[in-house]
Amino acid sequence: MIETLAFLAEDFRLNWSDALAAAGPDPGQQLIALIEADFHPVICAPARLAAWCAFWGQAQSRPLHQQHCGAKDDEYSRVLEGIRARLAEIGSHDLDPVHIARIIRVTIEGIWLDMMTIAGPYPRSEASQTVRICTSLCFPDHFDRSGPRLPEPPR
Repeated sequence: MIETLAFLAEDFRLNWSDALAAAGPDPGQQLIALIEADFHPVICAPARLAAWCAFWGQAQSRPLHQQHCGAKDDEYSRVLEGIRARLAEIGSHDLDPVHIARIIRVTIEGIWLDMMTIAGPYPRSEASQTVRICTSLCFPDHFDRSGPRLPEPPR
């Protein structure tokens, strides 16, 4: 069980950190890269989601999850908070970065849970689109439902 959890946690961390590195310096592209990484076919596979759900169910009663995932979860949240802070520098966002990171993270995790528990799960593309809509509500100056808004061309 420990080895499975350690593998899942490290594989998840490598997936999103590789996506973040490939996204370049733009915080909007970085946020979209993180969202898409969470719905990558390997990461968002039914067997993996079931394993995460099982571990989450035990997270508060067993220190195993916190021991192997706590620091990685905190790192992911700090990355989201940093992206939100950089978006605030180029837009008019006064929302708390901790709350925004939490909104995005729990939306993703909630969709994963939804995909595991509903009778007719929806495709990863629809799941990703749902998170993009959430992101557009948090950052209306930067995102529409499909992703970051491109700057207006010079006139």
